[in-house]
Amino acid sequence: MTREDFLPVSKEDMERRGWYYYDFLIVTGDAYVDHPSFGPAVIGRVLEAEGYRVAVLAQPDWRSPADFEAMGRPRYGAMVSSGNLDSMVAHYTSSKKRRSEDFYSPAKKAGLRPDRAVIVYSNRLREAFGDLPVVIGGLEASLRRFAHYDYWEDSVRRSVLFDAKADLLIYGMGERASREAAALLKRGSRDFSGIRGAAFRASGPDECKFEYVVCPSCEEVAADKAAFARAVMQQYAEHDPVRGRAVLQKHSDKWLVVNPPARPLGTAELDEVAGLPYTRRWHPMYDEVGGVPALEEVRFSIIHNRGCFGACNFCALAFHQGRMVTARSEDSVVAEAADLTREPDFKGYIHDVGGPTANFNHPSCALQLKNGMCRDKNCLFPEPCANLDADHSDYLKLLRRLRQLPGVKKVFVRSGIRYDYMLCDRSGEFFSELTKHHVSGMLKVAPEHCSDRALYYMGKPGLGVYERFLEKYRRLNQRWNKEQYVVPYLMSSHPGCTLSDAVDLAVYLKRTGKYPEQVQDFYPTPGTLSTCMYYTGIDPRTMESIYVARSPREKAMQRALLQWSRPENRALVLRALRECGREDLIGFSANCLVRPEARPRSGRARGGAGDKKKAAGGQPQKKKKRG
Repeated sequence: MTREDFLPVSKEDMERRGWYYYDFLIVTGDAYVDHPSFGPAVIGRVLEAEGYRVAVLAQPDWRSPADFEAMGRPRYGAMVSSGNLDSMVAHYTSSKKRRSEDFYSPAKKAGLRPDRAVIVYSNRLREAFGDLPVVIGGLEASLRRFAHYDYWEDSVRRSVLFDAKADLLIYGMGERASREAAALLKRGSRDFSGIRGAAFRASGPDECKFEYVVCPSCEEVAADKAAFARAVMQQYAEHDPVRGRAVLQKHSDKWLVVNPPARPLGTAELDEVAGLPYTRRWHPMYDEVGGVPALEEVRFSIIHNRGCFGACNFCALAFHQGRMVTARSEDSVVAEAADLTREPDFKGYIHDVGGPTANFNHPSCALQLKNGMCRDKNCLFPEPCANLDADHSDYLKLLRRLRQLPGVKKVFVRSGIRYDYMLCDRSGEFFSELTKHHVSGMLKVAPEHCSDRALYYMGKPGLGVYERFLEKYRRLNQRWNKEQYVVPYLMSSHPGCTLSDAVDLAVYLKRTGKYPEQVQDFYPTPGTLSTCMYYTGIDPRTMESIYVARSPREKAMQRALLQWSRPENRALVLRALRECGREDLIGFSANCLVRPEARPRSGRARGGAGDKKKAAGGQPQKKKKRG
């Protein structure tokens, strides 16, 4: 691959192409990786396919406008993204400690993007080019489109659109809205009021062209936690491409207008986007430092669907991609797999064929195509809906075709299986073939907890569903004579989860012989229902108060209980058990989690010469025999 196979990243690249102008500058907080798993690369290729000249500015020095000016002023505008992650999540752990590595940067080098990258980049563009139209998008902009709780400041921030001083915010999967915005900017128009899946600033509600609702203002949600919870539920209720209305939120003397979501791309459109000329590599400018590690996770994987109707409360996908699932055609996915087999480093293993949830291959029911997603209930929680279509036959057919491709040894599914949805498929055929052909020794699933109370606040199925899945998985492995395991994802300190719930989970893990290597402490990222619960102490679904573990001390104890067997966690586990009145779990019996503290050994006699020698680290001298 040469530099000419990528979008230009410098003035020299443009001159080699004979370009003396360009149309759009894409600024991203990630290193430049030309792969369909990287949002800025997708938007760049989509605009290129529309006939625009597009340049990429990846991880510029944000301390001055110099890097932003280096390629000159684009003709129509700039599009800004923090990258595949919110920049604050990329920089900080759930305990707000600075991360030492960044897998989306060359050689995992940390510190190559600023905190709140969308805001900083947009402001540098203003310094460089004055009134140049600036469009912000990607996950960071999408989930911060309304006034939102910011965990790192522990306060409510206004919409990122205002702080970035951008002309337009595109939320969700942005291909449609980006095309429409580009066409308007080419015509010299900045009237974005008709673009679905976009947000803009307005002087008053009359500038909105859609039917709309008004949610509590930025000032109200900052002052009143109940108002914050009500606003979040309004925003979620309207996040539907069929029945959703625009949502307006006043910010001081201005109005935020968030237009209804864009319609998801259909199968033919997804195929078109997937078929754009991605190199599937990092830019050659990173070769000397060993490339960009984030690519390795997805290099031999295939994205085949979008959207997720699982709607876990702690997950941002429902508020970003939406709950309506669409998928690529079999022929498109098979063609991409065939291309992978021709890669020089391909070893015969397709690491994943998935998306937000791998076994969601089509809309959850036929009714939603006409009426949209249900406003007052979910497809799988608290019980699967009677209208749920849990047919896996299309996905199974795709996996069978991929297995038969010349050069393919194994096709794995690693991007997440919804076991509750899989159990709704009465044929059981997919579960059987998944176990036989598509598990790489360990199947990753996300039960998250064993406490039905905690699971209710997470929006996850009860423990009984998980145990039914485990039993069936065990029987299938016996049938196929396989020795395969389950790796459960677990979460501590989710809103509504008490220290007693964490003790129950530790007991459950010991009883079932599970020793998790990794657990996730709840991370209040922008835009989720769980983050609303964390900030307000209110379940926005019912407006009832709930318990929230906020102190670092309790969060540390909950996390330690999930890894109760580790020696370094012993003191925290002992403290947690005593606080919960569960001293019955401290002892030497098989049911106990930890042993009591060792009592100091009593000496033979106090103050003896031998004891003094031992205390000093030496050995007591033996008495010489007389004569």
